[in-house]
Amino acid sequence: MLAVGAIALALVTGCSGDGSAEGSDKDGAPARAAKALSSAELETLLLATGDVKDYKVTDGDETLLKDQSELETDKPECDPLAWAASALPPGNTDANASNGIVPDPAAFEGASPKEFDEKISLTLVGLSSYDGDGAEKAVKAVDDGIKACAGGFYQNTSERTTRVTEVAAVESSGQGDESVGFTLDLDLGGEDVLTFTTEVVRKGNNVATFHTVNLEAYGSGGATEIPAEIIKAQVAKLK
Repeated sequence: MLAVGAIALALVTGCSGDGSAEGSDKDGAPARAAKALSSAELETLLLATGDVKDYKVTDGDETLLKDQSELETDKPECDPLAWAASALPPGNTDANASNGIVPDPAAFEGASPKEFDEKISLTLVGLSSYDGDGAEKAVKAVDDGIKACAGGFYQNTSERTTRVTEVAAVESSGQGDESVGFTLDLDLGGEDVLTFTTEVVRKGNNVATFHTVNLEAYGSGGATEIPAEIIKAQVAKLK
């Protein structure tokens, strides 16, 4: 799992999709008028080992950023996109929790090296909670970002500057009350580009973000895919 973690640490980044065109809004279901959950409460709602067959929670969170201040872009309107793809809250809240989900090594018994490379991945999951309509505003900020940031942006951490060359909307899972899916093309240098997929799902006044790093996609220049079973299981745990 160290190789996946290293890739995620080096490449984790974000962008957004157009929810009105490619996302899902179930009858415009409004966020409930409730107080935000605390970070401690969100921690209890994160997926745990055993919640999804053949997947486990990573032992450490060294690949995860801790605060929005650790990641910024050259265009403020693109900040929510980068945050969403980095398991940080896409909106204005201090209530958040995150972890990483990887395939259980036991599921690879008897698998060929090629099958292993195709399946090995790290999915970053972020949960955030908001007062009032804050969750809806967070999803809208992500949704609006594709229009402002479709041509790409630069994002900065204390370790590196990364160039996102293009942002595009993709079909979301349709989970929760509202969801948007998007891809970003990450410049790896030269002619190498890696396409990442991220999804943002709102359920009530809580938001879940998903972003997957895959070794096979990294090696071939293909697009990553978020395991549907991870999205479904995590959204089911939200209140």
